[in-house]
Order: sequence, then structure tokens, then C-alpha cells
Amino acid sequence: MNTARYRRIVLKLSGEALSGQNGFGIEPRVIHSITSQIKEVAELGVEVAVVVGGGNIWRGKVGSEMGMDRANADYMGMLATVMNSLALQDSLENIGIPTRVQTSIEMRQVAEPYIRRKAIRHLEKKRVVIFAAGTGNPYFSTDTTAALRAAEIEADVILMAKNNVDGVYTDDPKVNVDAKKYDQVSYLEVLNEGLGVMDSTASSLCMDNDIDLLVFSITEEGNIKKAVMGENIGTIVRGK
Repeated sequence: MNTARYRRIVLKLSGEALSGQNGFGIEPRVIHSITSQIKEVAELGVEVAVVVGGGNIWRGKVGSEMGMDRANADYMGMLATVMNSLALQDSLENIGIPTRVQTSIEMRQVAEPYIRRKAIRHLEKKRVVIFAAGTGNPYFSTDTTAALRAAEIEADVILMAKNNVDGVYTDDPKVNVDAKKYDQVSYLEVLNEGLGVMDSTASSLCMDNDIDLLVFSITEEGNIKKAVMGENIGTIVRGK
């Protein structure tokens, strides 16, 4: 019997989450841990979509420091997300989970182009769908991609897996030892208080479309399943 709280989820992974302690590239042990956790969730019958960042390979900030055009730097970041998505796909399929990568920038030799109805059909057939290349446009983050895709596929929740924090705090807990963790917070508070959960465009999109967001730590084994089962972990962010 499926006792999961959510029917369809968007799992948002940062690129850094794939690099583990290395801070760069893809750590095999870490990616295997993440895909094993995704398998646990998929086997519950939950429909899983994934959005992954590219910060373990390329960051737009580096491009800015080089004097690079912002749009070019962002396109490079989109390509980095495709590399991470293909790595996730390969790891998932190696453990028996059918997976499709859809890209916002067409590259038919390696992945399908993003088509909303096709993505939903894959999910209905219990395939994990990985959305790569961001929105396909510069100046938008993969946080915004997660919010946009969640709205488009009518996901029940965005699970934002962090590798350096276990929820939303009043301040940076690494800097301020008195920072308090929220159990629940609204998007309006996130925006007004600059809590840094996700960028303002993504937060506004989630708020306007009443999409719940659960922020939790990816470093503890089994946390993705705990989040899906509705266990009390992390911080829930709601529009209302």
C-alpha cells in the first residue's frame, strides 16, 4: 500500500550536492547514495521529477569574475546541468529505474527536448524525468526551473535537498549560533526577510501558484523517503 504523502514531486538538487566534500565534479559515492534514495521513493509509486543545478562544474559568478558576458556564462551553466543530468540518468538506470532526460535546449543526440505533455506521460508510466538545461534562458536559476516545472506538471511539492543545511533558519547557522530553525514559514516571510531559501523569482512563482516547498538535508541517508512519507524533517514553506 502506498502511504506516501505526495503523488508527484519535483526533487531539486544543487550541483554541489553531487560533489560531496570535493566541492567540484561528481563524487561516485554521493551520486549513488542520491539515486538509491530516489529508487526508494519511486518504488513507493511516487512520480519523481528531478531538477539539478550545475554549480559543481560551472558557476556564473566565475564568468563574471572573468569579465564574461552574463548570457554566455548562464548558457555554460545550463550545459553543466545537462552533464549532471546524464550522470544521474546513468546511475538510476544502473539500479533498474527507467529514466528520461529532457532538455530546454535541444540536443537530440543525448536527450529529449522538453515537452510538457510528454514529461507528464513519462511520469504516469513511473519513469523518473530529469529536467536539464534550466529554463533554456539566461538570467534564470535552476530554482526558478524547479518552480516552473512543478507548476507545469502539477507537482504536489518541491523537495529542495541541501547538502549544507537541514532547513530554513532566521540567519546563517554557520555564522550565527543563535539562528533559529523554522518548522514552517511563508513565502512572503522568505521574501520580506531575505531568508535565501531560493531566489526571489522562484519564491514568487511558488507563492503565486501555491506550491509547497520542503527544505531538508540530503546528507543524511534516507531523508528523501522521509520527506515523501511526511515525516517531520526540514522546513516547509507555504504560500498561505
